Amino acid sequence: MTIELQMLILTAVFTAVLWVPYILCHILRYGPVQALSYAADGKPLPGWAARLKKAHGNAVENLPIFAIAILVAHVLSISTPVTVFAAQTYLVARILHAVGYASNLPLARTLTFAAGLIATLAIFQEILVAV
Repeated sequence: MTIELQMLILTAVFTAVLWVPYILCHILRYGPVQALSYAADGKPLPGWAARLKKAHGNAVENLPIFAIAILVAHVLSISTPVTVFAAQTYLVARILHAVGYASNLPLARTLTFAAGLIATLAIFQEILVAV
């Protein structure tokens, strides 16, 4: 398995579990009966949890684009130092994006999103150069 595929799997796992903290917060805040029966849906979460929920949505929206880049590169047997570094950068950027967004750190959301986008575009560039 290539490093790029490993990074895709780790990114998918991270995205898959990113909802856990804000859902647990929701359950602790409103109780399991209200939370699990959807009676608490739409009720406010603390700022960090609301921001983490948005970061999770952003991760879900961007995962298919990254996955397409990685899978096309894999199918075409394209694995270069650029694609390896870009895939690693994407995973780190997504983790830092979630942490920075939830923590409300100035510029963290924008800079980490940009790093992930540039990493994905670098993989697409390597594909386009190779074909």
